[in-house]
Amino acid sequence: MDVRFQKTIDRWVGIPACMVLSIFHFLANLFYGPVIPQSPKRILVILLSEIGSLVLAEPMFRSLRERYPNAEIHTMLFARNKQVLDLLGFTRQEHCISLRDESFGNFLMDLWRAVLRVRRIQFDVVIDCELFSRISAILCGISAAKTRIGFYRHAQEIFYRGSFINFPVVYNPYRHISHQFVALANAIDSQSNPSNKNIISPESFAPPLFAPEPGEVNQAVQQLHANFPALAGKRIVLLYPSGGLLAVRAWPLQHYAQVAMQLIEDGYAIGVIGMQDDAPLANQLLAQCAFNSSCVNLTGYTATVRHLLLLFHHAKLLITNDGGPGQFAAMTSIPTIVFFGPETPTLYRSWSPHSHAFYTQLPCSPCLSAYNHRTSPCDGDNQCLKRIFPAEVLKQARSMLA
Repeated sequence: MDVRFQKTIDRWVGIPACMVLSIFHFLANLFYGPVIPQSPKRILVILLSEIGSLVLAEPMFRSLRERYPNAEIHTMLFARNKQVLDLLGFTRQEHCISLRDESFGNFLMDLWRAVLRVRRIQFDVVIDCELFSRISAILCGISAAKTRIGFYRHAQEIFYRGSFINFPVVYNPYRHISHQFVALANAIDSQSNPSNKNIISPESFAPPLFAPEPGEVNQAVQQLHANFPALAGKRIVLLYPSGGLLAVRAWPLQHYAQVAMQLIEDGYAIGVIGMQDDAPLANQLLAQCAFNSSCVNLTGYTATVRHLLLLFHHAKLLITNDGGPGQFAAMTSIPTIVFFGPETPTLYRSWSPHSHAFYTQLPCSPCLSAYNHRTSPCDGDNQCLKRIFPAEVLKQARSMLA
């Protein structure tokens, strides 16, 4: 679905729904009284957001498993993100509730089925991990779970999501999102107000690692060389120039082209990765590289995230905008350069020890946040990324390659 359409529905349908649910739960609390925290048997985690957030949520799932080893942990996410969940192994296949979002009709159909399934299972705890949408809050509110956990705005000027979250965790824009996800898990048996005032260590988390099957990488490399003979015998640098759903997050294409040409002169081959829809952008990059035979278009080639991770095991460097590939890279040992600006590495940096973040913190940066529904005022003029110059990126790339 189109992002603008999603935001429109979220506003005009989401606000009244959240208001009605708030009134309902207020009256229910008067009748039944407050919920007493207890050890849960069934937990549902709603994480509908971008695919890279699943990797950053791994510490939260690990915390839930350690604290409640006998509990069933279920997840609700978009169907396009399910393959990452399968790789990470957070939950069992039968405990995953997926929603298709490629069309509004399919989304409504899957949403209705999901509501019926959630009500039938009767979860003890529902954790809403979303910052930017009301649909996850609504699902939490109609789940019939006694313990409903989610981020709460308190007195902050953030958009209205109702008042039916009975174990609220204050959203903290100064803490990495992984730490905030862990705070949601800690709120289950919290008796403070707001929920969870436990100290969370500020140190880095160990990223979850992907372990390929024996010979799986070699097989993927042989197939790659068969499909793209120009890459055979060369060290490969991968580029992800797409901004995904948010074009404002993309480093300028001409900057990518300048770095690519210099690395080709250094003897490297360049592979431009992305979804099939990114093919026109990749072709533009190839054109700026004068269609050099050492620069190939790999958009759409990796049909699965697993296939992409196999290429990461073979490649020598990844240069990417903030997004899914930069987070997936943390599951391997590939050195990675990630560009930030509209969003901040303070909140979303990778936990990989092999990752380097470029970030130009202008007075207006970061401009995408939970406070503005990820709507940038820059109208495409992302100076925070344009002022990250190819020369400094090339210097860092050569250092990491060495």
